[in-house]
Amino acid sequence: MTIVGAMQQEEIWDVDAAQRYDTPDNGMFAPEVLGPTVDRLAELAGGGKALEFAIGTGRVAVPLAERGVRVTGIELSHPMIDQLRTKVEEATIPVVVGDMATAVAPGKYTLVYLVYNTISNLLTQAEQVACFRNAAGHLMPGGRFVIELWVPELRKLPPGQQAMVWRSEPGYIGLDTYDVLRQHVVSHHFTFDESRQARLTRSPHRYIWPAELDLMAQLAGFELETRHADWTGGDFTAESRSHVSVYRIPPND
Repeated sequence: MTIVGAMQQEEIWDVDAAQRYDTPDNGMFAPEVLGPTVDRLAELAGGGKALEFAIGTGRVAVPLAERGVRVTGIELSHPMIDQLRTKVEEATIPVVVGDMATAVAPGKYTLVYLVYNTISNLLTQAEQVACFRNAAGHLMPGGRFVIELWVPELRKLPPGQQAMVWRSEPGYIGLDTYDVLRQHVVSHHFTFDESRQARLTRSPHRYIWPAELDLMAQLAGFELETRHADWTGGDFTAESRSHVSVYRIPPND
């Protein structure tokens, strides 16, 4: 875990990762996944401008812009931006190159959003708090910061063990290794076919409990507005594996 954790995000999200990232109509690009995400974000933007932290290849930003929302992005990886540029030009979706915890985009926004667990790519609590403060600095009074994040599944971790298989299907195994002292997890993705060879990709994360996330929001001046289990508004319960949390900057009186 230490070796992977020492890797820079630029090394993880390299040319190979960018070229393999898009999976049209499958996985997180499937219409039943992407459609509700875009619908909810368009509603929350309320006719104003939206800023996506870690915009990547534009999985969400491109269809959101097609809905008429003016979207700007912040992204650290040049290869991911290059992949985005094969879909839309800079004039359509401008992107600021930089870290989502510190980079500044011009203007003010009604919505900042951070989807698909990406805040966990920041590997320290201080960086994650800075990300909230950066979001707050970009928002107009009454603006919203939306985070989609998984719930740590430590209850499923066998006693005395540090690894857990979280998905197993034909051609794919997903396995997480945990460092509970530092709240770090490394996700291992094994893809394979009928041959003897398999491909392994890994990424480090810092997991965040919902209560800790709420405290980070308070430190940045946010209030929790809603929390649901998914983008369609399902109830968030003790058994939910992820959540969509909407934080709001109080409006001026």
